[in-house]
Amino acid sequence: MARDLVYTGFMSLDGVVDSPGGTAEGHRSGGWVFDTEFVAEAYSLKAEEIEETSALMFGRRSYEAFAPFWPGSEDHVAYKDLPKYVVSSSLADDALVQDWGTTTILRSTDDVAELKQGEGGAIFIHGSAELARRLSDADLIDRYNLLVFPVLLGAGKSLFSTADRDIQKLHLRESASYSNGVTKLLYEVVR
Repeated sequence: MARDLVYTGFMSLDGVVDSPGGTAEGHRSGGWVFDTEFVAEAYSLKAEEIEETSALMFGRRSYEAFAPFWPGSEDHVAYKDLPKYVVSSSLADDALVQDWGTTTILRSTDDVAELKQGEGGAIFIHGSAELARRLSDADLIDRYNLLVFPVLLGAGKSLFSTADRDIQKLHLRESASYSNGVTKLLYEVVR
């Protein structure tokens, strides 16, 4: 049985996933998640995901953004010892962060497809919009766990590709809306 590959992330209403946590990630409106009133229940999805996550996956840029902070973060302590995979053709082995569990560099989409065929539970992709688009175009993503925020950013990295491809149908597995305008949308890819 193949492992599920799940993209999880914060997204603006116009589909931008760029820099939700701050300007250091590069977007001029970075930190847009914090402009929305904090309602704890709107983030309950993140706690639910921790229970299901058996491994993490990142693109190189997201790995380089998260790796200096997540190993010592109280909010991410549950991820510390989980296996991590970084999909990059350029990241060197000596650039990997120590004391953050086993990290493996995958060099291609084919490597990701092979990993999915192995034993284990769900692999969650955090950040990594470019990687998510590439893996979606290769039909490797199985689910999308999205928290959609009531903002329009107009520009930035989009989760979804604009490539001309065959229709990809999704099944709404779960949804909820919260008093701060955030909407939870959990979709399964229909194959």
